[in-house]
Amino acid sequence: MARRLLLALLAGLLAGGAALAAMPQVAPDLPGARMAGQGTFTWFGMKIYDASLWVGEAGYAPGAPFALELHYARALSGARIAEASADQMEKTGGGTAAQRALWLEQMRAVFPDVKEGSRITGVFLPGGAVRFHLGASVLGTIAEPGFAQAFAGIWLGPRTTAPRLREALLREAARR
Repeated sequence: MARRLLLALLAGLLAGGAALAAMPQVAPDLPGARMAGQGTFTWFGMKIYDASLWVGEAGYAPGAPFALELHYARALSGARIAEASADQMEKTGGGTAAQRALWLEQMRAVFPDVKEGSRITGVFLPGGAVRFHLGASVLGTIAEPGFAQAFAGIWLGPRTTAPRLREALLREAARR
């Protein structure tokens, strides 16, 4: 019994270390990072990306940092990603028209073109800023009031247009 418990503990430690090693860019901002959930976004049957929600020691909680990683299954222009994000923010009730127009310009400046296999991670920081990474490289930070909540709402908000993906992402998001 003790040996089985020790093996389970060791496996858990190794898995946690492997998870953090897979996301080194979030380590400074997300202590104790662990994957809370993952799912796939499709559009008319075409796989667009796999999404993963990473949470820290506090879990997915108000004011706590978290990261959302998108692993793209196809090539898309950064401008198209920005436009789709702004459209989704409108559909989910994020921000005013003026805010979304400002955010769209900022997202166009930050979001790169992606190809199959590209990974963009948004690290949601306390205070409402979002730092974006392409792989391990920092793309930029958007710190406009309301942006982080509206952007996260695309995937995690109750008015998301992808409720199954939301459910998959939040599956194990509570504090452990």
